[in-house]
Amino acid sequence: MQAEKQAVYGIVFNEDRTQVLLVKRRDIPVWVLPGGGLERGENPEQGALREVHEETGYEPSIVRKVAEYLPVNKMTQLSHVYECRIAKGSAKIGAETRDVSFFPLTQLPKMPPPYEGWIRDAAADHPALLRKKIEGVNYWVLLKLLAQHPILVGRYLLTKLGIHINR
Repeated sequence: MQAEKQAVYGIVFNEDRTQVLLVKRRDIPVWVLPGGGLERGENPEQGALREVHEETGYEPSIVRKVAEYLPVNKMTQLSHVYECRIAKGSAKIGAETRDVSFFPLTQLPKMPPPYEGWIRDAAADHPALLRKKIEGVNYWVLLKLLAQHPILVGRYLLTKLGIHINR
């Protein structure tokens, strides 16, 4: 029996917590949090550190675990979200990343759900680990986005099939 698929994400704020680090993906050119699938034998903390480094070029350290977001349908998976800080390094684009940039929390770029909510949760600095269902990722939203952005949603669906268009 295969273990449940899990994802990990890192939320990196600037020093005064007024900006957040985002990456623009190559396969689906949208701004998102750095993150991805947990690899075999990896714990969530290791996965978050690896993903932030691979996608941003920065070497992060973990500040705290913000939340565990629970799957609500076949498009979602258990997602571990960590607040990280930059330990060293500089921003670099790579095989999965087209751009890396900090954005003011008050002027975030257009992002697919659920990232904006996760950033708000991390910025709120809750004293305890959040454990709640993933919000905003459902089939109705997918159909609405398909009508508005058919190429982007088509590329998203291809990634779900394991086909990545990295240009």
